[in-house]
Amino acid sequence: MEETPRYPDLVLDVSALTKRKRTQIDLCPDSAQTRALMQDLKLNGLRKVSLKGQLTPTGKHDFLLVTELGATAVQPCTITLEPVTTRIETEITRRFVADMPERGAEADAEEDEFGGTAMLEDDSIEPLGRAIDLWRVLSEALALELPDYPRAEGAELGTVNITEPGKTALDEEAIKPFAGLAALKDKLEGKE
Repeated sequence: MEETPRYPDLVLDVSALTKRKRTQIDLCPDSAQTRALMQDLKLNGLRKVSLKGQLTPTGKHDFLLVTELGATAVQPCTITLEPVTTRIETEITRRFVADMPERGAEADAEEDEFGGTAMLEDDSIEPLGRAIDLWRVLSEALALELPDYPRAEGAELGTVNITEPGKTALDEEAIKPFAGLAALKDKLEGKE
């Protein structure tokens, strides 16, 4: 069951697409759509968002979408919460196929062994439904391209030493695996 598109005007009806020539894609969200993206992705700012390229028919029923995604996003630094600006410019490729490829014997064996669901190796393949939702392509691609943990320049994660009262806190040196051996060596050599 296909979900209702958020912006119906950004949905391409597959039955209306020509099977002989390319369809040009030039998507630049308006201010309301940009605000919606900012809220969905929890961004402080977003500008210069665009998805430009073409949708090319391949075979009898399939389509290849090749676009350039551009955006300037502002996120809070994960350490200081200062704004961090990231410019994204990347190629996005999606292959919409009417008949999804079968998983191979290796994937089935992996699924049986670990009890999970095996993934197709090519993550650009999408099932072709009645429509191609360009908004979904744009928002998904932007979410995947944003830094997971943006850091402001010079922001460093400090060190916290917590210990019981009256005891010496563990420091970086004491935590290292060979620190215990160095202490044992000192003890054996009578340096303690």
